[in-house]
Amino acid sequence: MEKLKIGDRLQIQCYKHDGKVHRCWDEAVLLDIKKDYMVFGNERTLVTEAQGNIWRTKEPSVLYFFKDRWYNIIVQLKKTGVTYYCNIATPYIIEDETIKYIDYDLDLRIFPSGSFKILDRQEYKYHKRKMNYSNDLDIAIRSALSELINDYQSGFKVFDLDTNLKYGELYQRLRKK
Repeated sequence: MEKLKIGDRLQIQCYKHDGKVHRCWDEAVLLDIKKDYMVFGNERTLVTEAQGNIWRTKEPSVLYFFKDRWYNIIVQLKKTGVTYYCNIATPYIIEDETIKYIDYDLDLRIFPSGSFKILDRQEYKYHKRKMNYSNDLDIAIRSALSELINDYQSGFKVFDLDTNLKYGELYQRLRKK
């Protein structure tokens, strides 16, 4: 793919540690390119699960993929308020017009109230054992979760409501083109 530009449409592929595709999103529209991360948007995009289940996302979302951080963030712009769904995952790569990363199960959901909850601890323990995560990988994953929580609590820009609403508006304009 040539140099990426605002408005480009890519797919997303999420893998598991064993190299198998876990989930694919049909579309993500590039909204911004920063030094450390890229911002995308989508809405009602088709999602295909490894088991064959197919569904569509419900609301407009802003997605952050980082070059050096072991997490990514889906900002769900719901009518009831903004919810953040944060995946502990490898930094992304882009290959064949597709954003690719490995998901490591642990998730952080941040609610419109500002409270948050760590999700999928049992799934993480299961996959850690089943896929034989190394001690170094386990440390990196746990460290990423702590970094993510710290970034949220310290007001990292990607958690700024106004910024995310502006990205949501930009996505709505771009998707009509």
